[in-house]
Amino acid sequence: MKFKLENVESKRTQELANLIREYNRFNREPSKSEPLNIYMEDERGDILAGMVAETFGNWLEIEYLYVRDDLRGKGIGSKILEKAETESKSRGCKYSFVNTFNFQAPNFYKKHGYKEVFALKEYPYTGERYYYTKVL
Repeated sequence: MKFKLENVESKRTQELANLIREYNRFNREPSKSEPLNIYMEDERGDILAGMVAETFGNWLEIEYLYVRDDLRGKGIGSKILEKAETESKSRGCKYSFVNTFNFQAPNFYKKHGYKEVFALKEYPYTGERYYYTKVL
């Protein structure tokens, strides 16, 4: 038996990830996982704003919420978040989860009822990363 350290992604990285996923699927309770993606496009089909998320059992897991700089502060992010929360509730979700950096949108999520559950300070060096949940 030997240990090997790699500083690059390789086929072994994917193999290990697949082993962990397989273990998790076998050992966790059955739950439905479904993508929930929302996009706002202009007439050319360019993305102006959007969300990449997933509903997983009782949870809406928000991975990314983006609004183009010149469109921020106009309620677009709020509409996207509202649509995602409404759709996730129709799928049976009871809670929502998101993480955000201090330079991104912590106040936005607080304004929408999200509560901080923990924060990473000095992340990656001088910033902060916040983790929020919300009861839907």
